[in-house]
Amino acid sequence: MSDKEIIEKLTNLGKKMVSEVEEGESPSFQTITRGRANVLYDEGVGYIRLGDKSEERRFINVGQAKKFMQTVAIANKCKKFLKEDAHTSIRGLYYQLKFSLGENLDEDLFSDQTESNPLIEDLELALGVKREDLNLNANRKGAVAGHLILRDKFGGSTTKIDCRKQGRSGWMIPSDVDNGMEIEELNVDYVLVIEKDALWQRLNEDEYWKKEKCLIVTPMGQASRGCRRLLRKLADKKVPIYVATDCDAWGWYIYWAIKTGSMNLAYLGSEIAVPEARFIGVTMQDIKDYDFLGKLTIKAKGVDLKRAKEMLDYPWINRHKEWVKELKEVLNTKQKLELDALQGPRLSFIGEYLSEKIKNKRLLP
Repeated sequence: MSDKEIIEKLTNLGKKMVSEVEEGESPSFQTITRGRANVLYDEGVGYIRLGDKSEERRFINVGQAKKFMQTVAIANKCKKFLKEDAHTSIRGLYYQLKFSLGENLDEDLFSDQTESNPLIEDLELALGVKREDLNLNANRKGAVAGHLILRDKFGGSTTKIDCRKQGRSGWMIPSDVDNGMEIEELNVDYVLVIEKDALWQRLNEDEYWKKEKCLIVTPMGQASRGCRRLLRKLADKKVPIYVATDCDAWGWYIYWAIKTGSMNLAYLGSEIAVPEARFIGVTMQDIKDYDFLGKLTIKAKGVDLKRAKEMLDYPWINRHKEWVKELKEVLNTKQKLELDALQGPRLSFIGEYLSEKIKNKRLLP
């Protein structure tokens, strides 16, 4: 969607409110409810999404007036950013609006960023756009190496980014991988997502991506919106997506957030979820299949076991017998395993492990 189209959406939102005032009604703002009660797993599409429940915010309502005013202020400021072709962070937006009620008023429009962030999400839903479309960015997070060439139009100039030529750091994934950014060339057999940056660096140093003709991506922990959106775009190119994380509930949840989306971002389900993704490891079964791993396990903590129990209750996970088996094994043995343990025999073993698993299709759904 072009900036012009989004500005028109924002303008129409304002015109609707003005029209309501002229007709003697309270100006209103409608959006989809984002509460847990309106979050569901859609088996037909394979990701978590919002239901159809909506909510309305009115200016002439004591309990809603402040949120209504804050939402309008955010919409107005974003329209200004789009017209100026200027970008800022969600933190920058907060500071732009914090004192906007005026110097002589003993109250700020926003007392904390926890007030503005949810309203940005409300606006995303109401307009059918992403915050990045409103020129709002977040911190860069994640890195890429491999045969991916992008064309990036930003700040009045165009840059060609070749992810084979970014050295030890790789290409850092921005929060917005859509507006002004296009995939020009992608020549890989698969995409490997590896949870930890340190292990991504290990694979990059070994030029695993060149030997295996793949793209290596690290989300550096839980994947950001930008990273998930990039993976969705790569999956749309019909390239297999394989994910490697620690062998514990926290690492596995990183995989599931990539695959099915997450409850807090259910409103972006179709934009960021990658139902096609498959899990490559590390698994509890690996402890049995690779003798040396049995000596490198770590005792699971109470929080690890609690998280594993929670995941067993998720319908999008417990429908897979393979995952039920893995989670129950963690609960029974009270053990976990880090990806880093794959460097036990020799530093290059992690690459051998990943290559062998992909070749033999030893994957979890």
